Amino acid sequence: MATGVACGCGSLVATANLREPSERRLATKGYDANTLRRLRTVGSPVAGRIPTVRGDKVLLAVHELEQAFLYFPERALVASPADLGLVAQEITVQTADRVMLSGYWLAGSGERVLVWYYGNAGNLSHRLPLARVLLNRFGLDMLLVDYRGYGRSQGQPSEAGLYADGLAMYACAVQRGYDPAQIVLLGQSLGAAVAVEVARQQPAGALILETPFLSMPALARELYPWLSPLMVRSRFDNAAKIGQLIIPKLIVHGDQDEVVPLAHGRQLFDLAPEPKYFALVPGAGHNDLLIAGGELYLEAWRQFLAVSHASVG
Repeated sequence: MATGVACGCGSLVATANLREPSERRLATKGYDANTLRRLRTVGSPVAGRIPTVRGDKVLLAVHELEQAFLYFPERALVASPADLGLVAQEITVQTADRVMLSGYWLAGSGERVLVWYYGNAGNLSHRLPLARVLLNRFGLDMLLVDYRGYGRSQGQPSEAGLYADGLAMYACAVQRGYDPAQIVLLGQSLGAAVAVEVARQQPAGALILETPFLSMPALARELYPWLSPLMVRSRFDNAAKIGQLIIPKLIVHGDQDEVVPLAHGRQLFDLAPEPKYFALVPGAGHNDLLIAGGELYLEAWRQFLAVSHASVG
């Protein structure tokens, strides 16, 4: 367990209901696609100004540009668990470098816990509709916490910072009494890299990666071919790490992913050791696996949770 990590609890959140149209809006908001498309239209002029900067300012400009292309946090929460009829406990998680993170604990059956690492945009409130579906369908307890700089969490995001956040979230689950074999790590898009790093450092029962990429430099070359490799300092290198992970793994990818090409998920699967499983969701893009896949998507989850539970049971 990481030194200096603490997990605290707050008050219970009351219950209410959210109308279906608003729920659908939330389910499709807060991921990567829209913001990435927007940045593609403004990126080239920004990059064209970089060479005019000299000395230490070049490094600062490169860092700021990379931050702008990687992280799209939103501070305001657009919904609460109560809005979706969920009972949640507000929690705070302190990282090893003393950053305070804010999140929720959602109680299910108590048999297994899902530690959730979402993508690079929005905040935890945009994941609540999917959380409700997964909790109601599979009875998983859930630890859903915002990264540094997102929602009500302190700090600013970075690769090292997100890894520290991920380890602190894992430690919080352990502190609540879960055996590592009961912990399921979920990583979505950029969060897949966080989940992979946590699984590399800590034992867990299972790992689910949705729309993962090989590495940030590899993805950047496809999304922004004009971007100099020198401007991509963050690695998030899943391809270099996944071969070390011997726990059961499920990779889920849509065949219409407009942000992370399907080939990334396929190649990552090829690099992963057994036991491993791949679920292709026809017609799904980067942010709509549940909406496009429906029962097919949920059945992939069901089968994987069953087989991974049996393998460590």
